[in-house]
Amino acid sequence: MQREDLAAWLRLTLTPGVGNAGARKLLAAFGLPQAVFEQPNSVLRQVVTPVQAWALQTEPPELANLVEVTWRWLDEDIQAPADDRVQRCIVALGDAGYPRALLDIEDPPLLLYLLGQVTSKSKSSINSSELTTFSIANSANRSISIVGSRNPTPQGETNARQFARALGEAGLTVVSGLALGIDGAAHLGALEGAEAANHGGGLATIAVVGTGLDRVYPKRHLGLAHRIARHGLLVSEYPLGTPPVSANFPRRNRIIAGLSLGTLVVEAALKSGSLITARLANEQGKDVFAIPGSIHASQSRGCHVLLKQGAKLVESAQDVLDELRLPPDMAQEATKYIANNDLLTLESIQDIPESPLLEAIGFDPVGLDALLARTGLDTATLQARLLELELDGAVARLPGGLFQRLGAA
Repeated sequence: MQREDLAAWLRLTLTPGVGNAGARKLLAAFGLPQAVFEQPNSVLRQVVTPVQAWALQTEPPELANLVEVTWRWLDEDIQAPADDRVQRCIVALGDAGYPRALLDIEDPPLLLYLLGQVTSKSKSSINSSELTTFSIANSANRSISIVGSRNPTPQGETNARQFARALGEAGLTVVSGLALGIDGAAHLGALEGAEAANHGGGLATIAVVGTGLDRVYPKRHLGLAHRIARHGLLVSEYPLGTPPVSANFPRRNRIIAGLSLGTLVVEAALKSGSLITARLANEQGKDVFAIPGSIHASQSRGCHVLLKQGAKLVESAQDVLDELRLPPDMAQEATKYIANNDLLTLESIQDIPESPLLEAIGFDPVGLDALLARTGLDTATLQARLLELELDGAVARLPGGLFQRLGAA
């Protein structure tokens, strides 16, 4: 993209009152953004409202600075050392590199800012040595989005990480939103899975963010964002400098769903943003999966609602692969890979020997008083044994003085 093209696209996105829908009408009528700004007001009013037409006649005051900042950001890729694999790119609606899957969603973004492995070499199948160019443009036919609560239970976080690792090892790209909790665990698991399987440079994970790509939110995920840029891709539709605005995060969910064959919800409360992603996936004709949990846990209620509405209940990574419409060669290789490596089945993830106390805890969050009544132990002995189980990774201590048994160490 030339600097003049960039300036025209940014001006179109910055013009107040136009929005994505108005911009798409203009592009359909006149072609590239440069042509839009060459039109007289009378012609523009045949396509958009009079207010929008007048707004298009005035250059936004922040445009010149944003063009300069964005051009310098792009130039950092060109000036980077040869061994620095992180790339920067902006893909516009209609470009050859624009993901076809996003053209089918409601309100496709006008611009996509990309940071990471914009183009890379990836094995075309798990065991094939043939390498093909792989990028976001062809990611949706081998991607799964994993989303969930920002405040998950320890078991939920473990589930997200292990499902993502198993699916990543099987060759899928994991898409999520870089948020705290389930999102972060999914990205980590995907990175671990791709590293363990050594898939040869494909996109391990895609993080769709709600800020400009010159910012990382939340800040504690700065290191994770750097890892994703080295082995996957960070994606945003927002201009550089865009701060974390609450309204932007639900909007990015349509992109998360759009870049995936299906969406797996690990844990979600009834008002979770993850349910928005699941709804959008369903509206896009994609598969929706949910992991069940305790009927007493608030973080499981969103998943249970999805299951009542027809989402597919999953207990293992193989359950996901069985439903996804993967390319035939990839589906066969992925299934074989998971079967051969015994990845993430409920029967195989419990490494802690059974004990009477674990049986008393069950799989629902439980308080100390209830455990005293169930076990008949004195308080000191019970607390000592709970501490031992915590150190072994068999039990987690939750807010409110509750304890939860974990399914994996």
